[in-house]
Amino acid sequence: MTAPNGPLHGVKVVACSTAQAGTVPYMLMADLGAEVIKIEVPEGGDNSRGSTVMPGFPSTYFETNNRGVRSVTLNLKAPEGREILHRLVARAEIFGQNFRPGAAEKNGFGYEDLRKINPRLVYISISGYGPNGPHADLPGTDSMAQALGGIAEAYSIPGQPLRTGIVSVADETCAILAFGGALAALTHARATGVGQKVDCSLLGGQIRLMGWTLTTTMWRDRNPVTGQARVTGTPERPGISASFNDRDGKPLVFQLNGARHWKTAMTALDFYPTLEQAGFGDLGVIINSDEKRTVLLRTLDDLFATGARDDWVARLRGADIVAAPINTLLEASNDPDVLANGYVTEVEYPKHGKTLKVHGTPWQFSETPARIGTAPELGADTDDVLDGLGYTAAQIQTFRERKIIR
Repeated sequence: MTAPNGPLHGVKVVACSTAQAGTVPYMLMADLGAEVIKIEVPEGGDNSRGSTVMPGFPSTYFETNNRGVRSVTLNLKAPEGREILHRLVARAEIFGQNFRPGAAEKNGFGYEDLRKINPRLVYISISGYGPNGPHADLPGTDSMAQALGGIAEAYSIPGQPLRTGIVSVADETCAILAFGGALAALTHARATGVGQKVDCSLLGGQIRLMGWTLTTTMWRDRNPVTGQARVTGTPERPGISASFNDRDGKPLVFQLNGARHWKTAMTALDFYPTLEQAGFGDLGVIINSDEKRTVLLRTLDDLFATGARDDWVARLRGADIVAAPINTLLEASNDPDVLANGYVTEVEYPKHGKTLKVHGTPWQFSETPARIGTAPELGADTDDVLDGLGYTAAQIQTFRERKIIR
């Protein structure tokens, strides 16, 4: 029996994209069955092919961001290269690029150029700051968007400098939003025959990621209290999300809302008598008092330091309170729920003689499951794609001799 095609089977995508935010949207589409043609320069291809390469392994950066796509090399500075690109675009439904603002237009594949070739085309443009504003023409990176977008404060500790993180949350957030935006515009294009340009930015994605906390900050017109605890709500209906270390220094987190859940959680931990005696039988007393908030957290620090993390988490979960160990990245990759749901899986790399752990898929489709591929060798699909466009073997060879392709 033939395995079912992915939910995006039949969707044709062309991407002139590099880095992370510019490639992940189309990698996700490839996972779900779309045909994604990645355009690379003949001389070396996407420069991220050489990023984070350990001896005996492929590039973790390139593999994570480009698996399942097809690689075609084109010199887009040559008229023949642009002509090949235009032929591909004429057959595509989605086109993506993340060049520095103005570069795509300069090289003949801006939105206005390509919509003349294919009026139904969904054109995805990813930038650092967005298409408007005083810095729209500047290049952008993940750390820049983290710095501007607020996440450095969201995970900050009072009294310590704000810092950006090592995980590319701005890149990934932008990529996921671009993925959704592309499919929304594709739905419209298929219904109406009219394509459109969709602009996404690293900064815009980071602002969206701040969610309701940003709304609260704007309405209060003051920065939130940060640190080990997020205290929310009102004295009548208080909420808390807080992290603590156990006796061995292993961190955990729990979150709850409401006075009843507070008593339930603290009773399950055998903390309630101590807390009630200290004046914290009602969590609501800390909502409007920074002093009481500080005293409660110090008290809980001492109480959690008397036992083991696994026991604390089990007790809270047993009382139907949300709780979890705070995983390192390595621990997260081995978490039983992560593995059971296929969020991390294994892929064979015959070229390297290894079976390696990789990202799985965040979705589970009951009828059209995702397929996890590997990234292509540079130009691996050039001849096949050009043949499909009607070019002869002699023409392809001429292109190669003239360095139009690799």
